[in-house]
Amino acid sequence: MPTIQINNHEMYYEIHGEGDPVVCMGGWGTFAHGNEKLLARGLTDEYQVLVFDYRGIGESSDEIDVTPSMKMHADDLIGLLDHLQWKNVHMIGLVGMGCCVAQEVAIQRNDLVRTMVNMGAWVFCDTYLYDQLKLFRDVHRDSGFLTFQQFVSIYSFLPEYYNENRDNLLGENAGWKELNGNLVTHERLVEACLNHDVREQLCEIQAPCLIIHAAKDLVTGPRTTKPIEEGIPNAIGVTMKDVAHVVAGKEQKIAFCKILFDFLHQH
Repeated sequence: MPTIQINNHEMYYEIHGEGDPVVCMGGWGTFAHGNEKLLARGLTDEYQVLVFDYRGIGESSDEIDVTPSMKMHADDLIGLLDHLQWKNVHMIGLVGMGCCVAQEVAIQRNDLVRTMVNMGAWVFCDTYLYDQLKLFRDVHRDSGFLTFQQFVSIYSFLPEYYNENRDNLLGENAGWKELNGNLVTHERLVEACLNHDVREQLCEIQAPCLIIHAAKDLVTGPRTTKPIEEGIPNAIGVTMKDVAHVVAGKEQKIAFCKILFDFLHQH
């Protein structure tokens, strides 16, 4: 799969499937390198899906003398979309900074965005989220990757799911594995998250938007997602009552896919 030079760094990307263009972005990781299996079931059957590595993740390089920001990551994605000559793209941000990147792209380049989906997102960090994200970073720095992984997993999954799947969630090749041995990148990703604030610009987003509220999310629940719905003129919100930070388990994934595909099919 290709890497290209964009904004003074090597950017790795993959394209899966055929159909109308979709970009799918998650949190501190990647949907590339075999992780496309984590995408919504059926997405690559109906759509041409672009996934990529953030700076410092996987095969994308980084310039550590450049101050990290969501605008920087959005500029990288805009450069890639312009390179691919993609327009009218469904922009799907799921659980974390991918949502923030999608917001920035929709603000800067409305011409690129057909629709936007946000889940597990924020428009700015209130004190609680700010301290939480810093704490995740500090645990990684002070106690190591595996302790961080367990700490963030406990916050991200329902207790019942964690109890049944603990052995699969933890380990060097399990969740957030791209950050294992990669503290500098984690610190830079966190800095971009902490400084994201587009409260004054949300009203500039013109595309139809779907904001999914995960009622049991202890990190980015309705407290942080409701302001996104309220700030975008053409946004609708849907609440998933029994979902935590990460959609997990067969029933939850089926319900999520129905919400997502119903929205995409309307546009």
